[in-house]
Amino acid sequence: MSETLTWIALFGLGAITVLTRGFFMIGEQPLPIPDWLRELLKVAPLAALVAVVAPEIFMTQGHVITTWQDARWPAAVAATAYYFWRKGILGTILVGMAVMLPLKLGLGW
Repeated sequence: MSETLTWIALFGLGAITVLTRGFFMIGEQPLPIPDWLRELLKVAPLAALVAVVAPEIFMTQGHVITTWQDARWPAAVAATAYYFWRKGILGTILVGMAVMLPLKLGLGW
């Protein structure tokens, strides 16, 4: 019985996903979107990324970090500086890790 319910749930969720994702392609004419909404949708991926990364930098175990002896702070500052200097994602990640690893492994931060 539970296996049948599992399959029903999977197919139901799949159908809902196809319907909601394909909803915008059903009509023959594009949906009119206000200019302000179009501009906001351009920055939505960046906002989502900040919402995921910011708590990892500024919080630990649900509490705001209150000490500067945390390797994430200098790593984030160095990575941000590199990004504004060179505009490269791979270099940004490498610089952040190059700062964070010695502080964590060497100093135990």
